[in-house]
Amino acid sequence: MNALDEEIRQLLPRLRRFALSLTRETSSADDLVQNCLERALSRWRGKRPEGDLRAWLFSILYRQFLDAHRRAGRYARMLEFFTGREEHQPSVERSVIAQTTLQAFEQLNAEQRALLYWVSVEGLSYKEIAEILEVPIGTVMSRLSRARQALRQLSDGEIPGPVLRRLK
Repeated sequence: MNALDEEIRQLLPRLRRFALSLTRETSSADDLVQNCLERALSRWRGKRPEGDLRAWLFSILYRQFLDAHRRAGRYARMLEFFTGREEHQPSVERSVIAQTTLQAFEQLNAEQRALLYWVSVEGLSYKEIAEILEVPIGTVMSRLSRARQALRQLSDGEIPGPVLRRLK
């Protein structure tokens, strides 16, 4: 097994976790990861040699999700939450806060979920996210700020109204 195969194998759980956060369904997430890898391998010659493999694969996966979402015209079914055994039981208050935050996270649009996921779970830098989305870093920062604000509002039970812009 060469180094590239090993690097891709190490990225599989991260890709699957990200796909699951987008699709909210195990089988759809697995299909999305498989399609991502097929696309990456078929377009391997187009990859920049100096580019980050992780960012490139996340970019492919995210764009495939968006394409599938547009074709389908609706979101995938809700992700079923399975609880695992924990060594200690969290307090009721912490459980309620966690559940409320997860429910709020589900209500965010796909782009906001992706941004929060990449920063919070995967630890990607703003620069890496900007490369994935092919936008300036400032755009990533402002979109992330709006995503965090929306998550806070939804977690606090506020129902955000439509964002209206004034045109001059």
